[in-house]
Parts: sequence; C-alpha cells; structure tokens
Amino acid sequence: MADAINRCSADETAACCCVDVGTIIDNKNCTASYQHTFADKAQAQAMLEQLSAKAQSTASEPCQITHQLTDVKDGVELKADFTFSCEAENLIFQLGLR
Repeated sequence: MADAINRCSADETAACCCVDVGTIIDNKNCTASYQHTFADKAQAQAMLEQLSAKAQSTASEPCQITHQLTDVKDGVELKADFTFSCEAENLIFQLGLR
C-alpha cells in the first residue's frame, strides 16, 4: 500500500483522492485569452487597460500582452492574449476575474 501512496500520477491513491500538483499544473498553458464585443472603442480600450493592469499585477515577470480591436456590426470586438511566465500565474489571473 505504501507504494500506491508514494506514486506521482493523476491516479487516486489508496489513502485518499490526492494527486501531485505537477500532474495538473505543468506549465503548458501559460496564456489566458479574452474576447468580448463592446458598444464602442472607448469601452473596449478601457477594458483592455483594466485587464492589462490586472495581468501585470499578477505576473512575477512582465506579462506579454497581444490584442486586437476590430470593428464589427454590434460595435468593437476586443481579442486579447495574456502570456505569463508560468501556469500558476495564468490561473491566478483567470480566477481573479471571476
């Protein structure tokens, strides 16, 4: 049974429903994406600034931010990607937006 408890995998152990955090957070997903349509460019730009400030305050190293503002039928669409240095920061950023 000790062998089952010491395994480092996503399988449940004999003792509890535990997994090693490294099997869940493996730094493969460091980018958070955002997409929304706003009534006008000013609202879209304001949201981009708000999200950028939140991302930079979360990041231990500068967050790489790419964005695109596109005129659409209903207003202005904002698409933005926030790339962090590690997946944990990405998760913290996304949870902070809820």
